[in-house]
Amino acid sequence: EGPFYTPGAPTRARIATPGTTGTPLVLRGVVRDSSCRPVAGAIVDMWQADGTGHYDNDGYRLRGKVRTNATGAWTIRTVVPGIYPGRTEHIHVKVGAPGGPVVTTQLYLPGSSGNAGDAFFQRPLLIRDLNRSSTPWTGTYPFVVRR
Repeated sequence: EGPFYTPGAPTRARIATPGTTGTPLVLRGVVRDSSCRPVAGAIVDMWQADGTGHYDNDGYRLRGKVRTNATGAWTIRTVVPGIYPGRTEHIHVKVGAPGGPVVTTQLYLPGSSGNAGDAFFQRPLLIRDLNRSSTPWTGTYPFVVRR
């Protein structure tokens, strides 16, 4: 989970509050199991740096979790994270089905100049369908979990 995880983040779909530094970003996806069935009630817990690369280590700014709906769908409204030394733009995620194991990972922005120099970067974790042509930017990511 990294050094910046804070347990107990609030349940909310908008983790970027008004005035948060960064380009608005809406992430959507579906959580499915290994048989490709949607997982209702899965938890998607996200945390990240703001647009200047700073984490809120005292509160829950840019931290929050959502529960998937009956079709396994989730949406979180945030901002594009900034870079900080040694790291490219990334968003931390913990996701798990009700009663199942929790997977901790990170999502990355395609085309970011910092991806090549980040030791943790993994191409399969790129945000899909990232649309930078409008505000907010939009992207998707499908998670697969074990029940």
